[in-house]
Amino acid sequence: MGAEGARVAAAGLVALAAACAPPAPPCPEGTTQATVAEAYFGQSRRDGPAITEGEWRDFLAGTVTPAFPDGLTALDGRGQWRRPDGTILAEASKVLVVVMPGADAAAARARLRPVEEAWKARFRHQSVLTVYRAACVGF
Repeated sequence: MGAEGARVAAAGLVALAAACAPPAPPCPEGTTQATVAEAYFGQSRRDGPAITEGEWRDFLAGTVTPAFPDGLTALDGRGQWRRPDGTILAEASKVLVVVMPGADAAAARARLRPVEEAWKARFRHQSVLTVYRAACVGF
């Protein structure tokens, strides 16, 4: 068998193993499946001073809280990334954590997307980093 045939056979075995893998175990007693969404809101502006704590609180109260009235957590963060020219940029950020019991990642994204879009429009940002992960949660 040539190298290409070996790769095809290996890919087939991986696919077969994935198809035969047992489903994810159910959540432990007293917990339920949920999606945890994290959104990272940079506080810098390209054309002016950083977004203030007051501006963040106004956004949280006027946009985020109405979208997630059942609860959320907001944390202070510090992020960094590399620009295409190799320069490392760092900035303060706000991290929003929302736990959505019974929601899958697509449903969680649909709920969080309007908040992201409002942030980008209000503060002229290009993006909001979002992370979605499955979890078992208990209250």
